[in-house]
Amino acid sequence: MPSSENLADEIDEARQQYAALCYRLAKTKKKKTIEVLLITSRDTGRWVTPKGWPMANKAPHEVAEQEAFEEAGIKGKVSDTPVGNFRYLKRLGDGTSVTCVVEIFPLLVRKAKARFPERDERVRKWASPEEAAEMVDESELKSLLIDFAGRLGG
Repeated sequence: MPSSENLADEIDEARQQYAALCYRLAKTKKKKTIEVLLITSRDTGRWVTPKGWPMANKAPHEVAEQEAFEEAGIKGKVSDTPVGNFRYLKRLGDGTSVTCVVEIFPLLVRKAKARFPERDERVRKWASPEEAAEMVDESELKSLLIDFAGRLGG
């Protein structure tokens, strides 16, 4: 187990990303249900949230909103308050890997467009937060998905 000093060094060396936790609400006769959106990554095909690198002249939640559209065709209302963050290991184009810390912002989906920039490179899937937690690899993201559902009463 790394020492707290080593962990601090790892976080200092980590690269920042911003993600959208895209969700929609549905009411049935008995209760309100929540679904979250996952997409496949372009390189490994694993299930992830739309995310990307910081952008000049954009606030973190605006980056998350733009990535949601580019990677998943999602339009909606993004919160400027993150629900948390998670870490993962990103493989770069040169074959090296870097630890990324991803700050994740909830985005209430209003529209899911059929035409969007990365439509031919990704698959979209709606799932309950519990199902989504089973699909993703990152343990911190699993916890965020379950916690988020609890906050919304799902």
